[in-house]
Amino acid sequence: MAKTTPVFWRTLLCAAISAALLSGCGKPSQTTSAQKEATETAPATVIHEVSKQQLDFPLAQVQVTDGPFLHAQQTNVKYIMAMDPDRLLAPYLKEAGLKPKAENYGNWENTGLDGHIGGHYLSALSLAWAATGSSEIKDRLDYMLNELARAQKATGGYLGGIPDGKAMWDEIRNGEIKADLFSLNDRWVPLYNIDKIFHGLRDAYQVGGSEQAKNMLLALGEWMLSVTDSLSDEQIQQMLYSEHGGLNEVFADMALISQDPRYLKLAKQFSHQRILTPLEQKTDQLTGLHANTQIPKVIGFLKVAEVSDNKAWEDAADFFWATVSKERSVTIGGNSVREHFHDKEDFTPMVEDVEGPETCNTYNMMKLSKMLYLRTGETRYLAFYERAMYNHILSSQHPDHGGLVYFTPMRPGHYRMYSSVQDSMWCCVGSGIENHSKYGELAYTHKNDALWINLFLPSQLNWQEQGWTITQQTQFPDDNNVTVTLNAGSDAKPFTLNIRKPGWLTDNMAVKVNGEAVDVAENAGFITLTGPWKDGDVISFSLPAEPYVEQLPDGQDYYSILYGPVVLATKVQAFANEKLNFVADDSRMGHIASGQVCPPEALPVMLGDPDTFLAGLKRVQDAPLSFVASENIAVANKPDLDSVTLIPFFRLHDSRYEVYMPQLSEAGFSAFVENAKAQAAEKEALREMTVDTINPGEQQPEVEHNFRGEQTRAGVNNGNHWRDATGWFSYELKNPEKRAKTLRLTYFKGDQNRRFRILINGETLATVNLPVHASEEDLYQVDYPLPESLQNAEVLTLKFEAEQDSVAGGLYGIRLISE
Repeated sequence: MAKTTPVFWRTLLCAAISAALLSGCGKPSQTTSAQKEATETAPATVIHEVSKQQLDFPLAQVQVTDGPFLHAQQTNVKYIMAMDPDRLLAPYLKEAGLKPKAENYGNWENTGLDGHIGGHYLSALSLAWAATGSSEIKDRLDYMLNELARAQKATGGYLGGIPDGKAMWDEIRNGEIKADLFSLNDRWVPLYNIDKIFHGLRDAYQVGGSEQAKNMLLALGEWMLSVTDSLSDEQIQQMLYSEHGGLNEVFADMALISQDPRYLKLAKQFSHQRILTPLEQKTDQLTGLHANTQIPKVIGFLKVAEVSDNKAWEDAADFFWATVSKERSVTIGGNSVREHFHDKEDFTPMVEDVEGPETCNTYNMMKLSKMLYLRTGETRYLAFYERAMYNHILSSQHPDHGGLVYFTPMRPGHYRMYSSVQDSMWCCVGSGIENHSKYGELAYTHKNDALWINLFLPSQLNWQEQGWTITQQTQFPDDNNVTVTLNAGSDAKPFTLNIRKPGWLTDNMAVKVNGEAVDVAENAGFITLTGPWKDGDVISFSLPAEPYVEQLPDGQDYYSILYGPVVLATKVQAFANEKLNFVADDSRMGHIASGQVCPPEALPVMLGDPDTFLAGLKRVQDAPLSFVASENIAVANKPDLDSVTLIPFFRLHDSRYEVYMPQLSEAGFSAFVENAKAQAAEKEALREMTVDTINPGEQQPEVEHNFRGEQTRAGVNNGNHWRDATGWFSYELKNPEKRAKTLRLTYFKGDQNRRFRILINGETLATVNLPVHASEEDLYQVDYPLPESLQNAEVLTLKFEAEQDSVAGGLYGIRLISE
């Protein structure tokens, strides 16, 4: 279908816009008394974005034309159009008291996070329409908005799918706030949930051009203002202890859209000081925190800084970006293990755990990188963005069925699970359906009469303001050549062309104009060509690259192999005739690749010096990018192995894989295998005897086990998560095969003289007074045998109840075992 350009409502740098709202999502409402009062008393400050070094183009002006990024975009369109809009709308209609046309989707969409995908879906449709111009996608977007408008009209402004949300919001309106890390007033992260519909409406307006979406957004904003109007700053900060997405960002955008100072105030109130303050002081206190809870907050800090010209908040966001991108990220651009930031001095969990970097994290880190690049023009942000785009985001989509990945394990020899379009409703599905329509968003930027080419991918830019069409053709990374063709319109104006010179180049770019070599000026990571340009001019250049290695950030002897920005990986066969399932079912934790881990004797190992290994790589000729390693390579259980093949990670699917290769001397190889075998056997034995397990204080395990509690708190101690309570907290443990014999609890030796009761299904299992413990380790374990009356229960409700004037816990680990 031919690409058409949607109408884009560019409000970010506009003069003041009337804040007319829709009380019924169809007719403008009168100015409220609250608005009038706010306008009359507000300081005479114009809300605007501070000048940026560069501006991005509307996505509709950049068309991806070929290669893996176009394929991913087209595959994603099929995926989102296969989703049933009526099932996504059902939670909103139910909460509005209207009859839905279909039942909710399952999975996360009917277990407490109902409606969270619907907001992402508005964003995904808006982006896909902008990227393709498809009328079918636009019709779907309009249908979603019309149905959501019905729900919003029925509630008088509120719009959400949170189960029994009205009662919860009434409690909050009255100052009754009970916040935990992943719950608020006994609902699963409702602020995070409603953040998605706020962002979806914003995108439907700013990207999709829907005036209806703007009115719905501001009507929802009026509702939020009414909920929080009587709350103090301290009460709002109390709420922010619970995951809340990037509400501060969207409120700052709403201030720009409406020129209403109340939204800028709200954006500042919803900026989490507990996270902001250390960042302002250039202090990294991220270890143990839930990673993707923090990144959207920081995007919001930067957005508020842009709107209010706050240099301290901008510097805090930049410090966070530098810390995460340089010290807490792996080679694919991702971060976190089991969703949390681990100790940046120890990446052992990254290469041992099967729950590696989360795709949502990288989705948000790329947002932050884009904002910082536009603000400063510094290429370090582009370098990270490019790395993450190629290796985490592109690889997170299955190229055939379009399934999306939650965790991308860096454990050598493990694998990924892909979503099923009708069964999987994870957060990384929500962000994932947005990801693959945005590949053109930062390929080009501009300011005045200057153009920057930032990323190298087949694409076409319609630079309407200057009267030029710029067409970029390349097959990188399979071929290093790039051509840029300039076509002038009738009103073409002169411009300066800046082409990024990546830091990964191994030689000069050899720039030619119309086949003639030219000398180029270099400045701040770009080469500059001044023209003058005429219709049909062709600029050509090369992107010379060679393989190189990158060590695990903490200095352990694990290495990834890259070619330019592209991470290479190899397939791994762990077991003979193994048949793995790579597509998730609708189970709550189906996104985790929970199969057996790869034994160390099946892993390819780099022997000797990494430079010697690189020197032995041979590129496969007349084929897509790939290399054969036939020297300084070994696999313990395949002594006759003569080579392994390395290909771009984004092309490696439906297989176990190795991104980080262990590196050893030949003398240390045998000892490594024996030691790894012993560790693997110990872990496998524990896995076999485990009936159920919980990591207290971590989101997914607690949600999966129906966490409840009063006067309870959670935190991190030296990288170890914990939970305790001066009241009580409880979980539900599963014992479907009735194998459970013992409850094993992990305590911290510093928690002395804490008194509490442990109850299971209402029966007291033990009365505890934590002793002075002689363990050399900080953590120790205690086993509590289960009475026979409890061993046959399929569900065990485990409760920790503090004695008067004492504390229950802290609990650092809970494991139900069969021995």
